Amino acid sequence: MTTATLDRQSTEATMNYEEIQAFLYAEARALDDRDWDNWLTFYHADCPFWMPAWDDEDLLTEDPQNEMSLIYYPDRSGIEDRVFRIQTDRSSATSLPEPRTNHNLANIEVLSRDAGTITLRFNWHTLTYRYGKTDQHWGTSYYTIDVTGKNPLITDKKVVLKNDQIHHVIDVYHI
Repeated sequence: MTTATLDRQSTEATMNYEEIQAFLYAEARALDDRDWDNWLTFYHADCPFWMPAWDDEDLLTEDPQNEMSLIYYPDRSGIEDRVFRIQTDRSSATSLPEPRTNHNLANIEVLSRDAGTITLRFNWHTLTYRYGKTDQHWGTSYYTIDVTGKNPLITDKKVVLKNDQIHHVIDVYHI
């Protein structure tokens, strides 16, 4: 499934709950399938992608410009650069071979609906398999989705990694 699959016939700037689920599942599938070009189509050009670090056991950093982040791309060009590096093996941070992943989403909540945008919160659990070992990562994501165009687009993404004591590099496909 791609964002093109989610083309809407209606001109109404909204999505129902089933369409929201389908959108989130399609993004997760693109990650699991390593369909990087398709995965990028879910993001608006100005979309920040931020995974704050834990400042201590119960406080997250609040400013990606001035505090530590686990991942921070101010817009889609940073995400595109990361995907380029994954696809071309041009990063020492890229896991080779790429791990097999399985993304599971739950507790999808619509936090607000305003003039063509929907704000969401959901929990996720990702299993990864590499070198005969299974790892897991879990957390909560917060998305803002623009629903005014033909295809919905993520305009803001914040990922809170709950198990941040990790043994290796964390990458976009882990979350």
